[in-house]
Amino acid sequence: MADFDWRNPAYGPVWAERIERLTRLRSDPAILAGVKAFYADRPVEFINDWMCTFDPRNVERGIEAVTPFLLFPRQADYVRWVVERWQGREDGLVEKSRDAGVSWLCVAIAVWMWLFKPGVVVGFGSRKEEYVDKLGDPKSLFWKIRESIKLLPVELQPAGYDERKHAPSMRIVNPENGSTIIGEAGDNIGRGNRTSIYFKDESAFYERPESIEAALSQTSNCKIDVSTPNGAGNPFYRKRMGGKIPVFVFDWRDDPRKDQAWYDKQKATLDDPVIVAQEIDRDYTASVSNAFIPGDAVTEAMGRGPADVQAMGPLQCAVDVARFGDDKSVITFRQGRVVFPQIVFGQVDVVDVAGRVKDACDAWRIPVSQIAVDTIGIGAGVADTLRRQFPRGVVVDVNSSVRLSDGQNYNLRARMWRDMREWIKSGASLPKDPELSAELTALQYLYRGGELLIESKDDAKKRGVKSPDRADSLALTFAVPVRSIASTGVESRALTDYSMFD
Repeated sequence: MADFDWRNPAYGPVWAERIERLTRLRSDPAILAGVKAFYADRPVEFINDWMCTFDPRNVERGIEAVTPFLLFPRQADYVRWVVERWQGREDGLVEKSRDAGVSWLCVAIAVWMWLFKPGVVVGFGSRKEEYVDKLGDPKSLFWKIRESIKLLPVELQPAGYDERKHAPSMRIVNPENGSTIIGEAGDNIGRGNRTSIYFKDESAFYERPESIEAALSQTSNCKIDVSTPNGAGNPFYRKRMGGKIPVFVFDWRDDPRKDQAWYDKQKATLDDPVIVAQEIDRDYTASVSNAFIPGDAVTEAMGRGPADVQAMGPLQCAVDVARFGDDKSVITFRQGRVVFPQIVFGQVDVVDVAGRVKDACDAWRIPVSQIAVDTIGIGAGVADTLRRQFPRGVVVDVNSSVRLSDGQNYNLRARMWRDMREWIKSGASLPKDPELSAELTALQYLYRGGELLIESKDDAKKRGVKSPDRADSLALTFAVPVRSIASTGVESRALTDYSMFD
């Protein structure tokens, strides 16, 4: 389709070619078996030669809503990529931009497998049942599947196929070869049959993604996450950035139907910048409407290095102590507007955490003026141990859940995060750490009685966001004002030698 004009499509010649192809097939039914054998290993050719797609927006342009499904190059690459994942029994992730036709591509792949691969089970899951299967609704995936089958020549449909009998809600059965397409929604995703391949529609938006991950891990060897970004820190983001599974990116620039003028129009007409970031620019840190710390501020802060911001003032240390599960203990050093690379490690006992903090502080060429320790849980033991090793007043206990009465912040944690946000926006320098960036921009906020309340770790985990240990450790440096140097006996001076962090 190299010479096809995607921005001004003329489907007449394509329909004529299909009619000629079908006429030849019907004039000699003996070739049907060979035709099916040819397409059994050529999904791209099958889609281009026989399948159709539906878009009601075509009508306003004088084009029929139903058109031949013609794959532009990046779409053809995607079809081959998915088939490779299935044949290789491995997972994959698709990061897509707005209106790339990925849902129709997944449907086309499913129909091809359903027709030509006996005994396969193709699964589709989405966060709402209406997105998977709602009779008569073109938005639902199973409507697209049923229409795709219906629009095929009868010669290519399964022998004996009857939509009323073989395509009930959430299930489409091929009576000729036993293949099946099934659908699931919400918390039921992964609870049903074992599948050959499973498409997870808009998986970055699942309410309980961790439980879905666990369920699907036992039911399919090939799971394809398909989504636009929905903030950082959730399982989709971690998979995308983890480097452990193949990733396929659909950028709007890969679509020959779109150009810079299209992009500029989207930015001009979409009122919400989050939609532009999420669905067009594929920007994780800017794609949550109620993220407390804006992604662009974090990006700018991570772009400032020692040459841009000098570390001045007292040296502060903060310790967020791991409590359970996959939480991490994090040690943070901040001097004025500069944060240095954080020290992150897994769960260890109280004595070990305190020992690591002591070693980290001793490695500096200037003494530490304050060590703020999160004393909720086992952190209290860490603080008590450190107090015996540093001058009086250096170690401070922080209970972030303490209720405040300042009329602005519901608790200390809200005030810490508010101060941290303003500090980041005021020209701070952060280490270039994608995990820290994800955590700073992942948490949401609300107001209770008119006072700011930051999303708790437990609530964040419910929507699949990892415990923000790095971000909370940094926030601890804003919990308690640093006491005067005279009262602690600790000297403060500027740090100009950064060799310890090389």
